[in-house]
Amino acid sequence: GLHGLLLPLRGQLEGFSTASLGLMGTAWAGGFVTGCFFAPRLVRRAGHVRAFGAFAASGAIIALLTGLIIDEYFWILLRAFTGFTMAGAFMVIESWLNEKATNENRGTVFGLYMMVTYASIMGGQMIVAGGDVKSASLFMITGILFCLSLLPTAVSTQSHPKPLQDVKLDVKGLYANSPVSAVACLLIGIANGAWGTLGAVYGARIGISTAEIALMMSLVVIAGAAMQLPAGRLSDTTDRRFVLAGAAFGAALFAVLVFLVEPRSGVFVILLTAAYGAFAYTLYSIAVAHANDHARAEDFVKVSGGLLLLYGFGTMIGPLLAAALMGWLRPEALFLATALAHLCLAGYTLLRIRARAPVPIENRDAFKTQPADRAVTPEALRLDPRTKVETDG
Repeated sequence: GLHGLLLPLRGQLEGFSTASLGLMGTAWAGGFVTGCFFAPRLVRRAGHVRAFGAFAASGAIIALLTGLIIDEYFWILLRAFTGFTMAGAFMVIESWLNEKATNENRGTVFGLYMMVTYASIMGGQMIVAGGDVKSASLFMITGILFCLSLLPTAVSTQSHPKPLQDVKLDVKGLYANSPVSAVACLLIGIANGAWGTLGAVYGARIGISTAEIALMMSLVVIAGAAMQLPAGRLSDTTDRRFVLAGAAFGAALFAVLVFLVEPRSGVFVILLTAAYGAFAYTLYSIAVAHANDHARAEDFVKVSGGLLLLYGFGTMIGPLLAAALMGWLRPEALFLATALAHLCLAGYTLLRIRARAPVPIENRDAFKTQPADRAVTPEALRLDPRTKVETDG
């Protein structure tokens, strides 16, 4: 949260091009997805404690290097390494939690993990709001936080969890299971990747304060989290695809409104973007729930993990598309990029409604909230309460 918000704001002050700022987001997402595939091998070779130490130390070094060397191309390279190290660190943490969770408390552990993750992200954004983006202090604080994350594992006497499982992506199988969900997760990734990377740049270029930018970025996610349960409960009572298309259209509507109105008041911008987030950040959970309606129970982790990776590929595309439009038009063109993705999602979903009958309500899996962010890996899905593990005895 801290480093992810700090870099685009500092890059904006340093005069980095919009294309370079977008590439930073693409590089991070590319590194994160790559890490999901290759980090398990590194963990198996070095062990969980040493691997986590290497990932956290690398994160600290990268954070300090970005504060020492202010260069847009160097930052792009470092963001790719940051994404890789974060994926590895998250996978180690999630495997530890999964090892200790039981079938009885798995839901509680999963919920607490997501609460702590998002609270930490928003806490980091608030640190930026209270700091000086022009100084090196925030880069140093980022490095310190990475180093602090080493302490619990360094002094722990807990046994190592089971080796991480390799991550696999079967795009053909995902599309065959649910075309709507596969396409939706890619498009949602495009929209969320664009916003997550360039939302702060948009705020800086229209002239709102750093504190308002941090609040704006946090409230978008909070609004989406608050709307997940109402939207999910509604999707449990009707064809989920209608809810998915409606929420996508709602996100596109508020995005177009921002693009046309061009608000400059901090309060007005925050309200409009929060309304946008309430629709945009409910989409991923509904798409995953729809896919699980068509999947066998034993394939839940495989399907959900594959959709998360498709989402990750989308987050690689979104920043490039949005950066191109912002450079060609104006800062509000960020929302033009997200609106295009959401309108494509709504249109494709409506077409598929005519092509395939809905799953009967009595045969569906109950809706569960899902993280619509790049801050979790497929390993976290094994913590979901719907995932049952065999226990000894």
